[in-house]
Amino acid sequence: MPEIGSLTHPGPYKPGAVAWLGSLAALGIVTAGVVVAPRLLAPSADQAAAVAPPAVAVSAPLQRDVDTRLKFLGQFSAVNQVELRAQVGGTLTQIGFEDGDIVHKGDLLFEIDPTPYQIKLSEVTAQLESARARLDLANREAMRASTLARTGAGSVQAADQRGAEQRAAQAAVNEAEARVRDALFDVNHTRITAPFTGRIGSHLVSVGNLVAGSRAGNSPTTLLATLVSIDPIYLNFDMSEADYMTFQRGRQQQKGPLADKVQISLADEKGFTRKGTLDFVDNTLDRSSGTIHARATIPNSDLLLTPGGFARVRLEVAPPAPALLVPDASVLPDQSEYIVLTVGPSDVVTPKRVQLGDLRDGLRVIRSGLDPSDRVIIDGIPTVRPGSKVSPQSGSIRLASDQSGS
Repeated sequence: MPEIGSLTHPGPYKPGAVAWLGSLAALGIVTAGVVVAPRLLAPSADQAAAVAPPAVAVSAPLQRDVDTRLKFLGQFSAVNQVELRAQVGGTLTQIGFEDGDIVHKGDLLFEIDPTPYQIKLSEVTAQLESARARLDLANREAMRASTLARTGAGSVQAADQRGAEQRAAQAAVNEAEARVRDALFDVNHTRITAPFTGRIGSHLVSVGNLVAGSRAGNSPTTLLATLVSIDPIYLNFDMSEADYMTFQRGRQQQKGPLADKVQISLADEKGFTRKGTLDFVDNTLDRSSGTIHARATIPNSDLLLTPGGFARVRLEVAPPAPALLVPDASVLPDQSEYIVLTVGPSDVVTPKRVQLGDLRDGLRVIRSGLDPSDRVIIDGIPTVRPGSKVSPQSGSIRLASDQSGS
């Protein structure tokens, strides 16, 4: 029997030992790969230096004379608006319009049965005639009594009595005339006419209904319809306190009337196609909102503008002054401020803080912070960062047509 552990006699096959040796060899290969691979994949210093900086398009800011504008959102309202109500009561007998019609001043809109009021007018007219007859008799008797008193054929007392009767008869005539005018007022107001030219709404009471009326409006009355004027039309808007100060300072700098012209853009329009006149600015700021109310009057000859609709308002408050313009995409927000990326010496990206104006023909007005000679990055902004080098290429800034609501 051979000795245990003897090497002169081969022992049986041991698969565990062979597997362990194989794993050890594989581990050595992996370790060598981990150590050597980064060196093989990493570029050399010369290769890194050969990577070109990103290309960007640059251009000097566009220089233009730009006026100062303020823009607001406004709402249209009628210059004149009235609720049509009867001043006398009765049965409605006629409607003289179609719902939504344009009616003109003096047109018949509603008619109330005038019969009761015509009867009253005839009655007081007869009373007036009777009073006038009594006055005529009193005048003659007073004249005779006065003549007799002067000749001594009659007493002074009789003459005084006839004079008092004359004055009483005159007072009765005056009272009767007032009653006639009162009755005539009622008769005339059985016909309700348009107080001004405008568009009428739908009728709220049909023919045959009994409507309530009141001369002084101190008792319930029946609403018959509403009427609004349409040409011209008001456009109401509110200015913030800051915009109001800009507006006021612009007026002070201008010798003649300033900021009395406004331009209007409707909801379905991109440009400002209509013009109006600023005719009212309120005398106090609203403490709750910090705004002040203003109003412009807009011609509406085509009757397109409707009370209650909205429109954008553009108000010029200062004459043109030199300004720089850049594409709006070149302006980047930086917390509460804005920056524009420029290319400085050695083609290094240099940010500049700027103060913005409004949009003009698709470009952003820069009020301060840029120089006319600055090279502004207008394309390729996402590929650069401040302090990095770039490869600037010449570009150009062009004005767009005024179709962007600028």
